[in-house]
Amino acid sequence: MRAADIMTVNVVTVDPETSVQEIATLLSERGISGVPVVDKDRRLVGMISEGDLMRRVETGTELRRSWWLEMLSTNTELASEYVKTRGRRARHVMTRDVVSIAEATPLAEIADLLERHRIKRVPVVSNGVLVGIVSRANLVRALASGGSQPAGSGADRDDVIRDKLLAELKRQKWAEASPGNVIVTDGVVHLWGTILSEQERQALRVAAENIAGVRAVTDHTTRTPALPPI
Repeated sequence: MRAADIMTVNVVTVDPETSVQEIATLLSERGISGVPVVDKDRRLVGMISEGDLMRRVETGTELRRSWWLEMLSTNTELASEYVKTRGRRARHVMTRDVVSIAEATPLAEIADLLERHRIKRVPVVSNGVLVGIVSRANLVRALASGGSQPAGSGADRDDVIRDKLLAELKRQKWAEASPGNVIVTDGVVHLWGTILSEQERQALRVAAENIAGVRAVTDHTTRTPALPPI
């Protein structure tokens, strides 16, 4: 399996001028711990994680150095910390040297990269443009779905099944299946993500079962709670 097989494509993003307050609200409401920063052409320019928002003057958590550590710090370091703790826009607090991968990056390399850099997610780019994101959760889903298959074990057939199913779902107005939410292992289709209704769940299963070569369908989807009436 490669990054393209498990990545989330409907990526939540912000632009460099998004306010820190808006970003904090976004992370909280969406239940995510980081977000890519892209320009108007969706070119990746940075990443913001919860860690980038931990030390803020608004919450009284800004870094406080002892007088002797401050004496040892360079003006550049002190100025950078000042911007990080008081800057009001994404461009002030984002990490600029972003680790990224290509769509063809194997899962083993992605796991090594996440572990080596101690990060929870990595953006997927094509010619500098953001096309998806792979998180630790995506890797866990791949493992739960049976993991990557060695060459010659039916992986090629699984790719064909997956491509046909994704093409079918793309044609359906009711379906919003991200490629990262469809994993096929040894003819078994694993469906992930959130659904709005039981009818949608049933439709996803029917679409998968109608693809030639599918031996079984395993449903891992979760129902989005209905909003209370206003």
